Amino acid sequence: MKGQQPIESLVYELSRLPGIGRKTAQRLTYYLLDQDEKDVESLAQALVTAKRETKKCSLCSNYSDQDPCEICANPKRDGSILCVVEHPKDVVTMEKTGKFNGYYHVLHGVIAPQRGLGPNELTIPELLTRLGDHDFKEVILATNPTQDGQLTALYLAQLIQPMGIKCTRISYGLPVGGDMEYYDAVTVGTALENRVEIKEKK
Repeated sequence: MKGQQPIESLVYELSRLPGIGRKTAQRLTYYLLDQDEKDVESLAQALVTAKRETKKCSLCSNYSDQDPCEICANPKRDGSILCVVEHPKDVVTMEKTGKFNGYYHVLHGVIAPQRGLGPNELTIPELLTRLGDHDFKEVILATNPTQDGQLTALYLAQLIQPMGIKCTRISYGLPVGGDMEYYDAVTVGTALENRVEIKEKK
């Protein structure tokens, strides 16, 4: 439709976001158009600032505005235990439980052969280097209970166990195929407390 190009451009860009279909993108577009220009400019500036000023922590690969991140820079955390998660948002979920006081490592995905994602597309090489440089006693593999999450956890366990480090998997009284982002803190905290050791196959 003539004269609709700026609107269509915004709908298209919003619809590229995960979980946002075209109808939702249209609703968001018209919502934004109804707002004061100052409010929209604040949103745009927040997006640009977050992108420019956020970086990956050189230790754990979590997103932060400082390096090392606040968690890695905290000497009061338990340096004997490391929790491996898929995405930065999973760190937030774990922290909400109040049940974990160690350090984290963010993979930024899972091994997914069907999507062409192998170990080198993740931060697995950095993880192994970190484990070799630091005296961790236990690694908690807290990937999601999906097929790719399970595959990734087993792959990591096979690499980590020969290093003499105990590998555990958080106990899922959770739906298979689920995403930790959608579980409440009590559920995740219970799963963390009831984690089980991954036994090396003889």
